[in-house]
Amino acid sequence: MAKLVVEVLDASNLMPKDGHGSASPFVEVEFDEERRKTSTKHKDLNPFWDEKLVFNIKNPRDLEKKSIDVLVYNDNKEGHKNFLGKVRISGRFVPESEQESMGQRYPLEKRGPFSHVKGDIALKIYSVHGGAAAGGGFEGFEAVEEVLNHVDGNMEDHYSHHHHHHQKHKERERESAPPPLKEINTDKFDDEFFYKGSHDKIKKKKSKEKEVRTFYSVGTGGGGLPPPPPERPVFEKRADFAKAGGAPAATVMQMQFPGQKPEYSVVETRPPLAARMGYWGRDKTASTYDLVEQMNFLYISVVKAKDLPVMDISGSLDPYVEVKVGNYKGVTKHLEKNQHPVWNAVFAFSKERLQSNLIEVTVKDKDFGKDDFVGKVGFDVAEVPLRVPPDSPLAPQWYKLANKKGEKHPDHGEIMLAVWMGTQADEAFPEAWHSDAHSLSQQSLASTRSKVYFSPKLYYLRVHIMAAQDLVPSDRGRMPDPYVKVQHGHQIRATRPSAMKHINPEWNEELMFVASEPFDEYIFISVEDKVGPGKDENIGMIMIPVRDVQQRNETSKLPEPRWYALQKPSKAEEDGEKKKEVKFASRILLRICIDAAYHVLDESTHFSSDLQPSSKHLRKPSIGMLEVGILSARNLLPMKGKDNRLTDAYCVAKYGNKWVRTRTLLDTLHPRWNEQYTWEVHDPCTVITIGVFDNCHVNGKDDARDQRIGKVRIRLSTLETDRIYTHSYPLLVLAPSGLRKHGELHLALRFTCTAWVNMMAQYSRPLLPKMHYVQPISVRHIDWLRHQAMQIVSARLIRAEPPLRREVVEYMLDVDYHMFSLRRSKANFFRIMSLLSGISYVCRWFDGICYWKNPLTTILVHVLFLILVCYPELILPTIFLYLFVIGLWNYRLRSRVPPHMDARLSQAENTHPDELDEEFDTFPTSRPSDLVRMRYDRLKSVAGRVQTVIGDLATQGERALSILGWRDPRATAIFIIFSLIWAVFLYVTPFQVVAVLIGLYILRHPRFRSKMPSIPVNFFKRLPARSDSLL
Repeated sequence: MAKLVVEVLDASNLMPKDGHGSASPFVEVEFDEERRKTSTKHKDLNPFWDEKLVFNIKNPRDLEKKSIDVLVYNDNKEGHKNFLGKVRISGRFVPESEQESMGQRYPLEKRGPFSHVKGDIALKIYSVHGGAAAGGGFEGFEAVEEVLNHVDGNMEDHYSHHHHHHQKHKERERESAPPPLKEINTDKFDDEFFYKGSHDKIKKKKSKEKEVRTFYSVGTGGGGLPPPPPERPVFEKRADFAKAGGAPAATVMQMQFPGQKPEYSVVETRPPLAARMGYWGRDKTASTYDLVEQMNFLYISVVKAKDLPVMDISGSLDPYVEVKVGNYKGVTKHLEKNQHPVWNAVFAFSKERLQSNLIEVTVKDKDFGKDDFVGKVGFDVAEVPLRVPPDSPLAPQWYKLANKKGEKHPDHGEIMLAVWMGTQADEAFPEAWHSDAHSLSQQSLASTRSKVYFSPKLYYLRVHIMAAQDLVPSDRGRMPDPYVKVQHGHQIRATRPSAMKHINPEWNEELMFVASEPFDEYIFISVEDKVGPGKDENIGMIMIPVRDVQQRNETSKLPEPRWYALQKPSKAEEDGEKKKEVKFASRILLRICIDAAYHVLDESTHFSSDLQPSSKHLRKPSIGMLEVGILSARNLLPMKGKDNRLTDAYCVAKYGNKWVRTRTLLDTLHPRWNEQYTWEVHDPCTVITIGVFDNCHVNGKDDARDQRIGKVRIRLSTLETDRIYTHSYPLLVLAPSGLRKHGELHLALRFTCTAWVNMMAQYSRPLLPKMHYVQPISVRHIDWLRHQAMQIVSARLIRAEPPLRREVVEYMLDVDYHMFSLRRSKANFFRIMSLLSGISYVCRWFDGICYWKNPLTTILVHVLFLILVCYPELILPTIFLYLFVIGLWNYRLRSRVPPHMDARLSQAENTHPDELDEEFDTFPTSRPSDLVRMRYDRLKSVAGRVQTVIGDLATQGERALSILGWRDPRATAIFIIFSLIWAVFLYVTPFQVVAVLIGLYILRHPRFRSKMPSIPVNFFKRLPARSDSLL
């Protein structure tokens, strides 16, 4: 029998329907009085199904006369469904084989005039006739039908029969290499399975355990390269089958398919945060540490010791302290020959992992062989006091050391300790030794601690090179060809050669650099003479300290230029002669200043986190506060699988000039940081970036690079004030092998506004400081200066302790964001198409009105049009009232989830591997010439299509300009005569009459329309353009 296959691939940009800015869509397909539906994707406006729905075609000859209705609904879990859109496809357009079929996107249509629908759906439809089904992967359907017919038997027999048939299917797959299996979930299969038979046990099980469903996997005929054969099915015992009734526990076959796309959506969570608890649920830290889950630690502070006994022949000892709680043991540094040592070390043991109620603090003497015992102190964990900030720190106390038997003696000495039970809000938490890092050395321990960093304060340095006088070239018989080279740190720039070869040249060029506090560098300015190709000679140079340069804080007048004397470069003569004294010096005219009124861009403008000027005198007061709780991560990939270890994860958050780094949690795929940080906010239209990395320096490898796990960007303007956002964000990383999900990051955010009026006034102010608009810097210079600023920031942060590595800073600042990417170009193209889709929808709606597709709507538009023509003063109020109502209506449909990195919007899910390899290629390229030639040809084809579109746009514009240009004298004569007639007609005719006539003509019934193009269109297309003048 012939089959009709409808593959429901995915949908995008659906209309929210659940009142929380989302929807739970499913698709229902109806054909020839049969209905099938897909599974429901909860809380997803861009669902991905990739499911096959199969229908029987009773008479293939009647397929052309029938239609396929695809309806998208929202499942509201109350037995009702909301309409999201529909598509009707005629049977005459159904291909007769899977090879002829291609996946196509269909815009969703309305069901009635008052439906609110948007988005589109991707479908692949084809039919299979007769024996062709054998090669199309329909054995799975036959297996399902066979199982459904034998459902009255025993459950174990049913599953063993299905498994046996599946094994036969796998043997046929190995021979014919079919496409991969996909998953189908239809209500019809489910209902037939549970209700077709008359077995009482099955009915009893269905009534008790309604949520248990069995989904059968069927074959698909996907295109492209043949994938690897599916893995061996995984069998697992389902305990819920045994609990449901008296039937024995059944074995359910769950097929794991390689290459299934993971979920990339943001998930809202409800962690037990103090900020969400009531008054009675809060503790003392609720006001400052309320966005994280409380973690309890046992703190032991080892301060110092005194009067320790002599243990060596030399008359002293090398003491150190060993703190032991259960199997966890922390050790301080040993101090050589010191009977009164001072350690000031703090140890933190997680309360969740305490394995003993006894705390042992032992003082030992470092020796070549076995270390000698000096004395010890013991504590009971139950007797340790609780200390929570803002309480003052616990005062340490002196304790007498006891021997191994527990006997205390004055000759054993004393040790000063403080022991308390605290949380991660304690001041000692960042610098403490943690029990989960017990295997690390003291040197590696520093790279695991949490720290706060600040970027250096950056300024633009302006060097205006005006002219020079009395240059003396090495060859006095020719005129010099000079140019000026300026170097500041690692930044080197040069002017163009002077327009005239002369000893008194003029340049009048401005060069911009990036300078950073504390201005401890110099500006090197040298005048070079181009002697020949690739050969330059230094005529003179000068060195100016940056600290002596005048700062310019306002848009006031530039400082006056100054003449600087050039110094001749020192030359060491072979015969050791002394340098001859120069009777006069060449001079150069410079204007140098530090522009503090600009904001130095060190990150991409699209997601900048700071827009304040460099000068603190010009900065505006803060408008609010951003609090971020970095809670945890889960399902991380093992980044150190080659070393038989998991992942040593830490987080880095950057907003403004403040960077924070959490502590590194070792060898875990589910780290729990629970650290909270705060930033001042000066502008809501900024972005905070939070990245997760794998620490590759915990084993002392200085040459290793920390691996990126993923990052999250959140725009503050999308957050509601005083609302706590707790979500789990996917960590997506794009690699040459494709898009990978490395885990999920759990965050809590709260944006608090402290100056409401100032925050609202920010929306009327320009993004950047005033100087950027009064004296703008060119785009090509801005890109170069941004790169230099990134280099300065990374060079400064790498010198901190522990260092923030260069690869971390570059990933957080998106250093390579400006590089060419065909994937990103496609994403931007589809973004433009998405914007134009609204205009296209309005055009289609107006076209439907003009052609009377819905007579009621067209009549209403006629009435509204006549009212506005008769009362034109209502036009603007009507437009703005309409905008107000639409905005108010969309308020209830607003998204409640902060925007995140969208894999589909980024065109990262189905990118070709070669495009990814090109994106991650170095600059300049390091790929073979054949591959580069192929990519060049591909780029030429893409550029050719863009060139054609630009040419068409230019043609239309030139035709419009040529109307009055007399390039076509007859066309121009016709137009000006027509314009004169219209001028007289409009002068003697009231405006309302003209508007009514034009409006009624445009909205006329299709009976009065011609299928030929209109006269104005014909006239415009005949106008000349300059395309015929191109070579």
